[in-house]
Amino acid sequence: MTPITAPAPPATPRAQLIHIETDRRLGHEWDEWDGKPLPNRGDFAAPARLFFGYAALTLAAALGLLAAVLFLLQPRLATLHPLVPRALWLALGAAGAVAWVWLAVLAAAFYSGRGLLPERLLERGPFLRLMNVTSFVSRAFGRRDWVEHAAIDVYNGLAARRKRTVGKGELLVLIPRCLSKQALDGVLAIAGRYEVPVFVATRGQLARRVIRERRPRAVVAVACERDMTTGLRDVAGKLPVLGLTMSLPNGPCRDAVLDLSVMERWVKSWVGA
Repeated sequence: MTPITAPAPPATPRAQLIHIETDRRLGHEWDEWDGKPLPNRGDFAAPARLFFGYAALTLAAALGLLAAVLFLLQPRLATLHPLVPRALWLALGAAGAVAWVWLAVLAAAFYSGRGLLPERLLERGPFLRLMNVTSFVSRAFGRRDWVEHAAIDVYNGLAARRKRTVGKGELLVLIPRCLSKQALDGVLAIAGRYEVPVFVATRGQLARRVIRERRPRAVVAVACERDMTTGLRDVAGKLPVLGLTMSLPNGPCRDAVLDLSVMERWVKSWVGA
């Protein structure tokens, strides 16, 4: 008698992987890399206070620069009207006060876990511009990647607390092509479980084109700190995004790894599974 073989259990569903050709070369943010191993095997984790420290430095430098320009132009401005310089100094003082209060509220919102302002006035508004300028300032001190990591953590901490949900077809997962095979398999397995599509960039920045074509309501994006900072600046003001950074144990743009448990938690929270 021929033995009866039980059918094999169904394989874990895997999401479809869709490649998008884009207009920016992958890895351009790392053009200055000298080929040496990255610090801490490419793990740039840093506490949030590092971002807030550099943000305060950035704000002070910006206000100081504006004050210096105004001081130099004051004699010429006074020829227009004696009150013009005084009005501009008052405006600068008021703007500075508002900026410092806003930064304090940002820190309080992050550390208290409370949404003290609407997202358009926090993580999806002025924060994106501050993050970009702070990144530029931190480069002068050789701390770019750590400061960007801390800034992204602050952004995610604020954005994740908004408790948004979308439909499975309304969420996109965006990943780079430099993930290790294990990381890629893990991402596809997660996306397959929750029935969300995965898009991979073959060259550089893809977010605007994918969003224009797919019209999602939310995004989970994966990238290194440098590309994530640029991507959030371009996209997060238009729709909700959570950005998962990677570790680069073999240098930039190859065999990157990520925390799959965080990705699954985010995807699950978005689709309300």
